[in-house]
Amino acid sequence: MSNCVSVVLSQKGWSVTYTTQSICTLKGSTVEMSCSYTYPSGTVTTTFWFTKKYAVENYVNLRNDSNYKGRVTYRSDKMNGHNLTITDLRESDSAMYKFRFITDQTGGKYTGDPGVTLSVTDLQVKVTTTWWSTTLTCSTTCTLTGNPTYTWYRNSKIVQDDSSPSYTVYFKTEDSFYCAVKGINSNAVSVEGHSYFHVTYTHQRICTLKRSSVDISCSYTYPSGHTVSETIWYTKGKLNEVPQILSLGYGGRVEYLGNMQSDSILRITDLREEDSAEYKFRFTTWEPTFPGTTLTVTDNTAGHILSILQTIT
Repeated sequence: MSNCVSVVLSQKGWSVTYTTQSICTLKGSTVEMSCSYTYPSGTVTTTFWFTKKYAVENYVNLRNDSNYKGRVTYRSDKMNGHNLTITDLRESDSAMYKFRFITDQTGGKYTGDPGVTLSVTDLQVKVTTTWWSTTLTCSTTCTLTGNPTYTWYRNSKIVQDDSSPSYTVYFKTEDSFYCAVKGINSNAVSVEGHSYFHVTYTHQRICTLKRSSVDISCSYTYPSGHTVSETIWYTKGKLNEVPQILSLGYGGRVEYLGNMQSDSILRITDLREEDSAEYKFRFTTWEPTFPGTTLTVTDNTAGHILSILQTIT
């Protein structure tokens, strides 16, 4: 969005400068457009905004347009500035808005052309599903003006407040999700029935005493048909492929508990200050979906040759 865009079809001192050339905003919200204007002499007698012109000098003042009844406010200042505010925006309000002023001088009329393009859109949640996650995207038909914050709700509770319009779900759920921008909500969607790889830690932070013991626990999910083949706890940035935390400094003080299929507990005893770190859990699964080898035993030579050919192909 430009800070100040001068629109000049200039005639000796006549001009209209709009604050911005285009605005994309949400259905149901409020928008404000502003401009400043100059003229060579006389006194301004009339100012108005319009989108429709039916004939020469037949402009439809927005205040008199039945489609905008009760939703339009004008505000002027002493420095030749003029603001237009439209409330409860509708998609049908999408149009080119122009400012026109008239003075008491002969021929003293001027329109700021081309004007401000207003695009009104609604919020829609688009769902993209992969084998391991579902991404929900707060979608609009144009890029919203002003780098808005997108708030994501899960069952009416905020789960993300960010400049990114997307939110990714990694777990099986039957919850309802929707997004909002400046108090305007999207439609709600459900991601029921999906099951993904996901780890949930019981505690995000633990503070405990030196020489004590600690249990760091988590639960994890994965799609049906998978079997957990390996579990590993590690410190961030120091992944050890052996199913045990780095042996240096931890020898004899580490124990894995839990059923190893849906939850795991890392127990560290005789804690030391150097044990302070971020601990993460990783699991590996095997999915038995690939075809194996079919063995056919026969005393028929032709059948034996066929079996070899089947093996090769």
